[in-house]
Amino acid sequence: VTPQARLVRTLVRALRASSAPNPARIGLTLTDDEEITRLNEQHMGHEGPTDVLSFPLLSPAAFPPHDGQDPLVRVSAGPVFVLPPGRRIDLGDIIVSVERASEQAEQGRGGHTGNIQWSPADELRLLVTHGALHVCGWDHARAEEEAAMRALERRLLAG
Repeated sequence: VTPQARLVRTLVRALRASSAPNPARIGLTLTDDEEITRLNEQHMGHEGPTDVLSFPLLSPAAFPPHDGQDPLVRVSAGPVFVLPPGRRIDLGDIIVSVERASEQAEQGRGGHTGNIQWSPADELRLLVTHGALHVCGWDHARAEEEAAMRALERRLLAG
C-alpha cells in the first residue's frame, strides 16, 4: 500500500465516521511550513506555522450531532442545498504541513498532546484525520467535545 493510498483511506474513514454526505468531494493539500504559515496568518490571524488547517464549506449543523458538541451550532443550520443525482457536494479543504508533521514526530511532540513518539507517517495520518473531522463539524474549543474528538481520532487511527 502506497503512502498516498494510506492517507486516502485515513481520510475516507474520518469522513464516514462523521457521516459526511456521499458522494462528496474534499481537497487535501500537503505543503510545507512556508505556505501553511502564510495561510495561517492570512485566514486565521495567527502568526507562524501550524500543522493543519481546515476550511469547511458546510455548517457544522449539516452533519449529525456528536458528543460534546455545542448545541448552539445546531441552531445555526443554513439552508440545505439539494443537488442533482450523482453530483458531489464540496465539503471543503484540508491543508497539512508535511514539514511540521515530520518535525513533531521526530521530536516526540506528536499526537496533539505533544508527548507521542511515532513515525512522521502516523503523525500525518493523525493530522489528516483531525482536519477531516474539523471539516465535518467537529471542534475542540469545548473540553467535552475535545475529549470526544480525541477519542474518535484514536479509534480511527487504531483501525
